[in-house]
Amino acid sequence: MPVNPLQYRLDGPRHAPVVLLVPPFGARMSVWEPQMPELTGGHRVLRIDHRGHGGSDAPEGPYRIEDLALDLLGVLDAEGITRVSAVGAGLSSSLLVWIAVNSPRTIDRMALLAPAARTPHTLRWDRIAARASTAGMQAVTADVVLPWFTPDMYEERPEVATALAEDVAGLDPEGFASVCGAVADMDQRRLIPEVRVPTLVASAAHDPLLPPGHGRRLADGLADVRFEVVPGAAHLLGVERTDRVNQLLVEHLGS
Repeated sequence: MPVNPLQYRLDGPRHAPVVLLVPPFGARMSVWEPQMPELTGGHRVLRIDHRGHGGSDAPEGPYRIEDLALDLLGVLDAEGITRVSAVGAGLSSSLLVWIAVNSPRTIDRMALLAPAARTPHTLRWDRIAARASTAGMQAVTADVVLPWFTPDMYEERPEVATALAEDVAGLDPEGFASVCGAVADMDQRRLIPEVRVPTLVASAAHDPLLPPGHGRRLADGLADVRFEVVPGAAHLLGVERTDRVNQLLVEHLGS
């Protein structure tokens, strides 16, 4: 499958080192807004929207993890960027793992937030894909968004959750379904030991989607890794616990 041109944005000092931010599937690049003030202080920040998300096209599926990872490399190539640090969130972290192994000169160091080495069968992304295709995004928005935050977040900052839910509802149904299909059977357990870049793995203490055990098992397979559990957050820990996640990212990306 050919590389698909993605919508992307660059911010920060033009000649600073580049950090690539890859949002979780279902979210758009705006999910990284809490990280922008910290990261743009010393980095050129590149954000993308996945296929079918925001302004990115949604070619006919099926998709593979490899296809979605090659999309990222296509953006780097278009900008003449040969080496980056990279941050992935949720199951989209699998794209960075694929790149780290298959294009090892591309990533200098990476951070994986709420990742997993394989997609748990209990998540049933195949069912979500089928409902998105037949009934549209409104039929799956609640399932996608509910695990993103703790109940406290929904009570104290409902406007944030509402805005992200609106982003999910606005996705291309077929594109999102194809992304779900790509990730449904993702299993990188044999790939993880081949990663050679310094890696931060951070899991959220109250993540119902990918609890910390998933991050711990992924980290156990890496040669050069720091593992952290972030308290007081569910799946989108970078939004819910911005201060702690930003501290971890600045320490890791700047070291």
